[in-house]
Amino acid sequence: MISTPYDSIAERFNADRTRLYPKEREYLALLLDPLTGPGTILDLGCGTGNPIAMHIAFRGHRLVGVDGSEAMLAIARKQLPGHRWIHELMERVEFDETFAAVVCWDSLFHLPRQQYQPVISKIHRWLAPGGRLMVSSGFLVDENEGGFTDTMFGHEFFYDSLPPKRMVAMMEETGFDILVAEVCDQPDGGRNKGKWATVAAKKA
Repeated sequence: MISTPYDSIAERFNADRTRLYPKEREYLALLLDPLTGPGTILDLGCGTGNPIAMHIAFRGHRLVGVDGSEAMLAIARKQLPGHRWIHELMERVEFDETFAAVVCWDSLFHLPRQQYQPVISKIHRWLAPGGRLMVSSGFLVDENEGGFTDTMFGHEFFYDSLPPKRMVAMMEETGFDILVAEVCDQPDGGRNKGKWATVAAKKA
């Protein structure tokens, strides 16, 4: 049975995360604008579907959402009926189909960095030629240290990441052309260590 700390905070998380940030709108436009018609978009770590999956659905696309939290998915199913919601871990899920685009936002950094390359390779395999990926990872990352834990709504979560330069290099080696690679959330000197955004296209 799959369970995550998100099962305990699903309702509070859904109430707190209600809008897209300006940078997220920019990245989603870069992800979706090249599509010539409705497509099937994979959202890895989709959570409750709000606000990212909801924005994608509003644009007329079909969603396949994957998340390890059944409580988060239950909210997603209510908010966005008619789409596919799969209870599975992103490092374990497999597909035989291809997708027009993939989102992996605020989810990959819950995995140990050693699992990044296998997940990115799977995404590359699932994308249609020229399809785009929007992914976030950590910014202030010590090359010689492992992950760390922090609390959200009183529950402990694990975080880890590749350093930004290694993240970009790994994606290029996997077969992506990098469209955007930048800090999208500046560190504040405290708990927030910053967030790195990458938008990339699968080489045709």
